[in-house]
Amino acid sequence: MLVIWWFWPLLAVCASDSFRLKAEEIMKTTPVIDGHNDLPWQLLKLFNNKLNDSKANLNTLLETHTNIPKLRDGYVGGQFWSAYLPCDTQNKDAVRRILEQIDVIHRMCQLYPETFLCVTNSSGIRQAFSEGKVASLIGVEGGHLIDSSLGVLRTLYHLGMRYLTLTHNCNTPWADNWMVDTGDDKAESQGLSDFGKRVLKEMNRLGVMIDLSHVSVATMKAALQLSKAPVIFSHSSAFSLCRSRRNVPDDVLQLVKDTRSLVMVNFYSKHVSCSKDATLSHVADHLDYIKKVAGPEAVGLGGDYDGVTELPRGLEDVSKYPDLIAELLRRNWTDTEVRGVLANNLMRVFLEVEKASNNMQVPEEEPIPLDELEGSCRTHYGYSQAPSIHLQIGALLASLTPLLFSLHLL
Repeated sequence: MLVIWWFWPLLAVCASDSFRLKAEEIMKTTPVIDGHNDLPWQLLKLFNNKLNDSKANLNTLLETHTNIPKLRDGYVGGQFWSAYLPCDTQNKDAVRRILEQIDVIHRMCQLYPETFLCVTNSSGIRQAFSEGKVASLIGVEGGHLIDSSLGVLRTLYHLGMRYLTLTHNCNTPWADNWMVDTGDDKAESQGLSDFGKRVLKEMNRLGVMIDLSHVSVATMKAALQLSKAPVIFSHSSAFSLCRSRRNVPDDVLQLVKDTRSLVMVNFYSKHVSCSKDATLSHVADHLDYIKKVAGPEAVGLGGDYDGVTELPRGLEDVSKYPDLIAELLRRNWTDTEVRGVLANNLMRVFLEVEKASNNMQVPEEEPIPLDELEGSCRTHYGYSQAPSIHLQIGALLASLTPLLFSLHLL
């Protein structure tokens, strides 16, 4: 029997191309909604938010994982842009700086109206899809950015915030972060404090998605049990495949399944393979695993592009999403499951969060206790228990009395 040596490699190439073509066909009608992209942070670092700088042109920008041509090639139809500032802004200028980052996202939509449509609800995402634009939504990354204020939380909602990551890489006065689980931070709220629980209730009332990426396991469990609506992990992967505490353990994945919540898989190599060396296949393994444990409706994509330094081979920038979808099809994911991971699972969660919201309900008003706040630059207006200046001076003198006696000054 004559064996044509070149036949099988050619067949493999053709099969590969067929999966890629099918991925693109699916994505033409169900484009990617990605849960987390840090392009606004790069615009701050590279250009100090000067979007009219010719070097900051998003059609030609080369220094980043994200630009407009790459978004088009990646069939990205919805993006939660991360409004982010590091933890060193806590108790300092966090609120001012987060307002500036939200402003940048709005200005992206104003400067590139042919590409971006800023939206705040699920119907807006559908509108952007129909217009062939990238639905642009705001996720605020880090509870420190509301400065422990329900009023700031509500204000950010009115400015377009539709998810809040409860912590970043630091505790807030009301929630514990993931580094508690590594031993690098101490648990302060044992998950969520009483005020933290009020923050979650107010997020439910407003219709802001609760994002549990970056939080401790205790915080994950407390939030999943308390929330009246599904929650998200905007950029986290499976702990069982990579034992980073930034990932989601199996018992929490079971709670995700029980609450119809969503894990949007992160592409950061160190959270995918626990090393700098990762591949597209490793990311697909995480998607497979979360699908197996929590169900196909619990899986989404949260690439963390422009927020990380190491990315898997084959997923170097936002243009590569079709290759990942082709790999899922190669692994026998159904069309329905693929459309779920692309967009439909996030849309379901967003709709359920919207349905659970109730703007007619009385807002949460009880502020955080004064003694739970940190920072030396705070005023105490409105806190009835705040001591007057005379009481503060009296307390100071009382504390100094033993010293004065010892010096024979009294």
